[in-house]
Amino acid sequence: MPLLAFILYKYFPFGGLQRDFLRIALECQRRGAGIRVYTLFWQGEVPAGFDIRIAPVKAFFNHHRNEKFTAWVKADLEREPVERVVGFNKMPGLDVYYAADPCFEEKAQTLRNPLYRRFARYRHFSAYERAVFAPTAESEILMISATQQPLFIKHYGTPPARFHLLPPGVAPDRRRPENAEGIRAGFRAEFGLAADDLLVLQIGSGFKTKGLDRSLKALAALPANLRVRVRLIAIGQDNPKPFLLQAQTLGLAQQVTILKGRDDIPRFLLGADALIHPAYSENTGTVLLEALVSGLPVLATDVCGYAHYIAEAGAGVVLASPFAQEALNAALANVLADADYRRAASKNALAYAATADLYALPERAADIILRAA
Repeated sequence: MPLLAFILYKYFPFGGLQRDFLRIALECQRRGAGIRVYTLFWQGEVPAGFDIRIAPVKAFFNHHRNEKFTAWVKADLEREPVERVVGFNKMPGLDVYYAADPCFEEKAQTLRNPLYRRFARYRHFSAYERAVFAPTAESEILMISATQQPLFIKHYGTPPARFHLLPPGVAPDRRRPENAEGIRAGFRAEFGLAADDLLVLQIGSGFKTKGLDRSLKALAALPANLRVRVRLIAIGQDNPKPFLLQAQTLGLAQQVTILKGRDDIPRFLLGADALIHPAYSENTGTVLLEALVSGLPVLATDVCGYAHYIAEAGAGVVLASPFAQEALNAALANVLADADYRRAASKNALAYAATADLYALPERAADIILRAA
């Protein structure tokens, strides 16, 4: 039975990367592998049989903390070796890397001031990315976004044979159940939503990156007769204060609710009328597919790696780059004002979800990890 080490900086139950890690690790365990996990922070239940090792390191800066963590893990692995090391963050010493994050070097060179590349933080993250993607590295790379592979090859010359593109991995509990209408009715009663009220949902930790500020502006720009019927609920692990202040400034304080990450997301997907996800950047955007398989119309930006599934399914609106706030405003107004459009988008989404390969990520990832081991 192979013993595998999984490494990620933080585990909490509501992050996309964290949920992917857990499902992949559980699938490897189901096939007989032993699971050891190295992390700096673990929140939530520990699965039976998992050996969780929390590194006792601290530092004022994240890059110094990461370096101390890497050294501690390396020393521990030298004392107690494993067959394969699987990382969910970029770092040296990985046999397999799960590429949840976009290409750092591309962002550093195109979105940052050139002075940024003189700082220690840049040198750290650049070196850790190079440790995975350099031609001389041996890490097998599990890709979840086809758009990122050319960028890694562009900056590092990574051999294409080391990349393995995975299908999406929508969790089974996100699929629309037979009693969906009953769940929706109970949810809307709990949250005080009248029959003609419209609920817009935004889900994802990192409100700034996910574009919550854009969503609030679009809500404020709705025609007055429509705006009074709309509520927005945002869910994620982040500081809500700047966005609550923005909502208050825009006159939306009574219509906007921000909640911490939670484990009953399927109820929200069934109870809402539209999902909004106007992200500034998004490697994939699993929540787009979670909405799709639940039959919830989606409004997203095309920078999301999974946005093309929404377009292919006819399950919502994908806004083209470069982003324009006016386009988002108009799209949200059109979607909310047109009940027939939302019904058609929902029907299209469910038909697509019934046939497309949207669920096999953990199994395909386990195939590659265990083959490598």
